Amino acid sequence: MTDSTPAPRQRAAGSRFAPFALIAFLVVLLFIGGTAATLYLIFSEYSGVRNVWILACGAPVAVVIVGFLIVFNLYTRFGRPLRQILNAIDAVAEGDRSVRVQPDDSPQFGELIKRFNAMVGELERAEQQRRNLTADIAHELRTPLHLIQGNLEALLDGVYPPTPEHLNATLDETRLLTRLVNDMQTLSLAETGQLPLHPTRFALADLLQDLTTSFAAQAAAGGVALTTHLVDADQEITADYDRLNQVLSNLVANALRYTPPGGAITVSAGPGARAGRSASLVVSDTGSGIAAEDLAFIFDRFWRADRSRGERTHSGLGLAITRQWVHAHGGTIDVQSTVGSGTTFRLELP
Repeated sequence: MTDSTPAPRQRAAGSRFAPFALIAFLVVLLFIGGTAATLYLIFSEYSGVRNVWILACGAPVAVVIVGFLIVFNLYTRFGRPLRQILNAIDAVAEGDRSVRVQPDDSPQFGELIKRFNAMVGELERAEQQRRNLTADIAHELRTPLHLIQGNLEALLDGVYPPTPEHLNATLDETRLLTRLVNDMQTLSLAETGQLPLHPTRFALADLLQDLTTSFAAQAAAGGVALTTHLVDADQEITADYDRLNQVLSNLVANALRYTPPGGAITVSAGPGARAGRSASLVVSDTGSGIAAEDLAFIFDRFWRADRSRGERTHSGLGLAITRQWVHAHGGTIDVQSTVGSGTTFRLELP
């Protein structure tokens, strides 16, 4: 964007410079007039030096004109861009993150303006993310709190008796709140680089075995085939076992939610496919898939492809936490998906 500074700010800046410009103009007039009058009085009595008088009277005028051109050129090259930058800085300090300085090709300010606009753009993006996060948190907390409040009020008013079934419904909502708060804390620590890691040396076969044991019953109940594939049965890596296990658990749990009965989920492990990567972990499914326009947002907090979906058994932070845990290990995570064919998550670890 190339938005100029706000009009009121420009008018205020112009009003500050107007008195100085008027004073400078009067001083120049007095200088020219006084010099011309003095030289006229000196040389007017000597006709033989009239040409000298004309030259001497014209000299101040020429000096002033040349000086004016120099000052105008300096202002155009330095003063105007610097004034725009200072006005933009004042606007940012007052909370206006949409302000931009007009691009300048001069070698003195071109790069400075480009970096300033980039910095303000990042500030604007961070501010928008903060607002979105606040709105998302309020939305996610509102539903369980309303349900808890409604259930307790119904119990107190005698709408239904305090049976274990009704109490468990309220207890489930408190568990969801607890999970949401814990996930938010974990995500916050990961994003600020304060997530503690405890790397150990372990075999990938053990990791896949634990994963299969954890989800075998759930997959069987949903009619989904869960299989693992290990390229090298003796391959080992150094990483935080618990965090990496949670990463794969989040991906498998997410795949189970979107894979219909009769589908399949495959977890593969092998050597890294990229330079500097020692291990590659792949979780693929034959589920409903993700639309191409949604792939860029699946790692965002609280993002859901289907906003109308009523399923509320998870916090909506699983994939965001997964990405941060992978990044904490110095790795990368990518996703490929085709609607109706399935989704594949690929992790590359150093």
